[in-house]
Amino acid sequence: MKPFLSIVIPAHNEVDRLPVTLEQVFHFFDRQNYTAEVIVVENGSTDATLEVARSFLAAHPSLRVFHEEQRGKGLAVRRGMLEARGEYRFFCDADLSMPIEEVNRFIPPQLDPVDIAIASREAPGAVRYNEPPYRHFVGRGFNTLVRWMALPGLLDTQCGFKCFRAAVVEDVFPEQTLTGWSFDVELLFVARRRGFHIVEIPIPWYFNPHSKVRVLRDSLHMGLDLLTIRLNALRGCYGPRHTPSRYGEKI
Repeated sequence: MKPFLSIVIPAHNEVDRLPVTLEQVFHFFDRQNYTAEVIVVENGSTDATLEVARSFLAAHPSLRVFHEEQRGKGLAVRRGMLEARGEYRFFCDADLSMPIEEVNRFIPPQLDPVDIAIASREAPGAVRYNEPPYRHFVGRGFNTLVRWMALPGLLDTQCGFKCFRAAVVEDVFPEQTLTGWSFDVELLFVARRRGFHIVEIPIPWYFNPHSKVRVLRDSLHMGLDLLTIRLNALRGCYGPRHTPSRYGEKI
């Protein structure tokens, strides 16, 4: 039976955090009144992440585990979202810096049906916990570039928790070309061109000191990715602009 919700977790060298995360996710779904599946996509790990993920299969039939040889969060998310079968498909970071209980705010009935709902650490009502000032400063600087070059109006495109309707996934994700940290900016850029409606959901977000993001190095790469997105658009790589979705006007 087609599940109502799919949770996609990209996992690169997550042997320590993944077991706790999966236990929390399954405990959460056990208390819900809708059907759900969990998809782990392990990619390019040098530790036992794949084996740890597979160790949960026997006890949790709603779990599916995939392996990708190459590294890249965007690559893992793309594989998981296209493998997913849910009516709504939500990808999240393996560290659960947003509590899993917040997921219900991204889907009906708590949220009216929309094409894409993204977690925001900047929208009114959002709260950041324990984030170093330099991380916030760099993040705000990058988002300013994102708004200027690709996605005006969106306050936080880089929070790693995003929910898509299945039809949007099937339309947008095949157009994805970036496999690194900027992949979600590209996806949202393509979605807007296709006329899909995007809403930001303010969340509580907890800084993880073991984050895999390397602020200076990755910020430079992400800045170059923004140029790639603009060039791809000029070359027609993402196809023509479409009319707004029936779920809301394009912002």
